[in-house]
Amino acid sequence: MRLLLVEDDPMIGEGVHLGLTQEGYATDWVKNATAAESALTAGAYDLMLLDLGLPGRDGLALLRTLRIQGAVLPVLILTARDGVADRVAGLDAGADDYLVKPFDLEELFARIRALLRRQAGRAEPQLRHGALSLDPVHGAVTMAGRTVLLSAKEFAILQALLHRPGLPLSRGQLEQHVYSWKEAVDSNAVEVHIHALRRKLGAGWILNLRGVGYYVPAEPPVA
Repeated sequence: MRLLLVEDDPMIGEGVHLGLTQEGYATDWVKNATAAESALTAGAYDLMLLDLGLPGRDGLALLRTLRIQGAVLPVLILTARDGVADRVAGLDAGADDYLVKPFDLEELFARIRALLRRQAGRAEPQLRHGALSLDPVHGAVTMAGRTVLLSAKEFAILQALLHRPGLPLSRGQLEQHVYSWKEAVDSNAVEVHIHALRRKLGAGWILNLRGVGYYVPAEPPVA
């Protein structure tokens, strides 16, 4: 999953960015509304973490603009503004959730998982497809009850594919899901991770539609 963090405070930004990266999210960090709009134009994100007290144009103005333009990505406000009126204004402007600073990173991670589930139309924390189960909370994957050990990138690719069984994602789309700006991406990196996933899960679990991309079959293979 790829996240955009919009936060101008260097200490908070560094801490949240590091925590999200260690949690397995590909996270890009910008420090003002203009940079956030540029990032959203250039790349695809699964969720935005938005501070309200940004320099120049504040986060609330940015959020209103995005919603007027039709942007549907989930937005989680992170702010020190803790008044009821502030929360109401943020939610009415189009935020999906509101978290007051200071906050615990574990609560932030839980709220992110909840928003991503809602965006995907799911209520259950785990992604299940036939005998395959992926647990985003604990970073665990099992096949017919057997633990499957994956690298962080393999886990992220499998998670992206399991959100849309039967629908292919191109190599470029998968790269956007699992790599942030600062990460160097080899030209065959996705193919290497797909090869490893097929070896660990079984070849029938990840298929390739030539010229289009990779997908998990809508009808899960027999484990």
